[in-house]
Amino acid sequence: MKTKIILTEDGSHTLFIPRMNERYHSVHGAIREAEHVFIRAGLAAVPAPSIRVYEVGLGTGLNLLLTWKYAVQNNKEIVYHGIEKYPLPEEVISRLNYGDLLGDEAKRIFTGIHRAPWNKDTKLDAGFIFRKICGDVHTCRMELTPDVVYFDAFGPDKQPDMWNIELFEKIYLAMRPAGLLVTYSSKGSVKRMLKETGFTVETLSGPPGKREMLRAVKTI
Repeated sequence: MKTKIILTEDGSHTLFIPRMNERYHSVHGAIREAEHVFIRAGLAAVPAPSIRVYEVGLGTGLNLLLTWKYAVQNNKEIVYHGIEKYPLPEEVISRLNYGDLLGDEAKRIFTGIHRAPWNKDTKLDAGFIFRKICGDVHTCRMELTPDVVYFDAFGPDKQPDMWNIELFEKIYLAMRPAGLLVTYSSKGSVKRMLKETGFTVETLSGPPGKREMLRAVKTI
């Protein structure tokens, strides 16, 4: 899948896929969007000192990098699984500027993320274990009981097979009680599917350029 690197408003890179006419992140800021949706609305909403995170759509690894950053700053222990059906090639990853923007240590960690083997647990840092899973989220068994799910698939209009009741039910059953699922999407159809699955759904303020986002809570 051919991609083109573009610069977003906060100075960070994202990828554009011409065939899909779709970007990996908002043009209003890749880092800004990821921090707003996944870190502040998701990870930071879990008060526990030890947190399990499952990401649907590992993509560039930006959410994983920002989760590491948050864990270091807030003394959190993290177990992180991120699944990706179409891993990006090394030549694309090596040109992304997230590490340059976030500092030398982040640059080292970002390199470590993408050099780590697939489908094996890797110690990223003290108290931070992650696993990159190359596979299809519909068919791969979820081996983590997550406190937080980052649902970061391409939009429902671009990747409709990722936004369905069956997948949300699979995730719901795997999650811990009171677990959170966060996504940038605020479409009515997504909200209805999450509610039908059993989640309590909150509509939150979206990142720059987007009015709303969704956070779903697994009700006990």
